[in-house]
Amino acid sequence: MTDRFFTNYFELMNQSIQSADQTLLQDAADTIRKVSSGGKKIILAGNGGSAAMVSHVSVDFTKAAGIRAINFNEADLLTCFSNDYGFERVFEKAIEFFGDEGDLLILISSSGSSANIINAAKKAKELKMGVITFSGFESDNLLQKLGDISFWVDSRAYNIVEMTHHIWPLSIVDYIIGHIEYSVS
Repeated sequence: MTDRFFTNYFELMNQSIQSADQTLLQDAADTIRKVSSGGKKIILAGNGGSAAMVSHVSVDFTKAAGIRAINFNEADLLTCFSNDYGFERVFEKAIEFFGDEGDLLILISSSGSSANIINAAKKAKELKMGVITFSGFESDNLLQKLGDISFWVDSRAYNIVEMTHHIWPLSIVDYIIGHIEYSVS
């Protein structure tokens, strides 16, 4: 008998990815377009694996979709702000320095409860920035409550949550580009 781990894993991953509310994906794409066409920028933040995702997504927004996007993954910024303000405030302070009214903040957090991500959402609201969130684990996590548009993955497994968080924003990028498949030119 063949071990069904990978079959079951990919079925679970597929269910998670397909659970996206497509109306919310459309709303997020429309919001991103509106922010960009208004001359504002997209700011993305996350910790750990989510930091890697926001780096990828911000580059794709910029290069592939022509939307100005930045993230705060520079080692010097992270260590300086963490040292001076505390890790709980690292993204909050970065948004304070780089965010402008009308910008859009996209936050990715598996748990939806990381203090630095929550503080970033609160600072963005204070600065009258829009907030889109991606979270998982508990359905009533604080990050989900702070988003203008919130996506939630119904799983407690980090890799299921993180990979779903990677695919959903990239599907928005591809939607904005207007093609499911395109060349790498």
